[in-house]
Amino acid sequence: MESLSVLVLVLAALIGVSLGLLGGGGSILAVPLLAYVAGMEPREAVAGSLFVVAVTSAVSLISHARRGNVRWRLGTLFGTASMFGAFAGGLIGGRIPGTVLMIAFALMMLVTAAAMLRHRKAVPTSSPSGEHSSLRRWRILAEGLIVGLVTGMVGAGGGFLVVPALALLAGLPMSAAVGTSLVVIIMKSVAGLGGYLTAVSLDWPLILLVTGAAVAGALLGSRFTDRIPETGLRKAFGIFVLIMGGLVLTLELT
Repeated sequence: MESLSVLVLVLAALIGVSLGLLGGGGSILAVPLLAYVAGMEPREAVAGSLFVVAVTSAVSLISHARRGNVRWRLGTLFGTASMFGAFAGGLIGGRIPGTVLMIAFALMMLVTAAAMLRHRKAVPTSSPSGEHSSLRRWRILAEGLIVGLVTGMVGAGGGFLVVPALALLAGLPMSAAVGTSLVVIIMKSVAGLGGYLTAVSLDWPLILLVTGAAVAGALLGSRFTDRIPETGLRKAFGIFVLIMGGLVLTLELT
């Protein structure tokens, strides 16, 4: 039992490191950790991951805000839209059979891995104006609603959908997209958790223990954001997520 507890804490710390470094990846690790290692029922694992990611993202947000990497107005706009989608997703996910939920989660992992491994072109950092600004605002709201729905339902795809959206639709540099994504992740994780808590109950001592380890990892990860090449880190993590997604899908289908 002690070795299992140590493994849970180590993997929880990796969740925090991922969020601190990349602005995402928390739920990708948290759901398998809670479901397969800690032995939680799939719907409880998804709900618990939303709490862990919300708290850990809040801690990571502090260091990013100090560096000036957070666009509060844009993050709040995207986050508000995502909250409506996330709450609806949580309501739906809390009533979906566990196996179906985990298969959907595995498919989202594969999509996320593909997005991480795909080469991203540079995007303009200047702010659009006039009609184009209004069009992008509506696209950001629509994207926020869709991302929130997906995240609230399967507990994954948050940061690695939000970061590209903020970079491509809003024209933010990657450093600002990562920092701002944390605002969105916090808002929609809380909303998704609210939806889930209408149908499931959580093992709060275990969730708080995992959260504490993840917070420690986030503090560590945020210190290395400017020291580790982002491209190589994302590629390595993308390969890891691809392997994990294939493993989860295989386990659930067999």
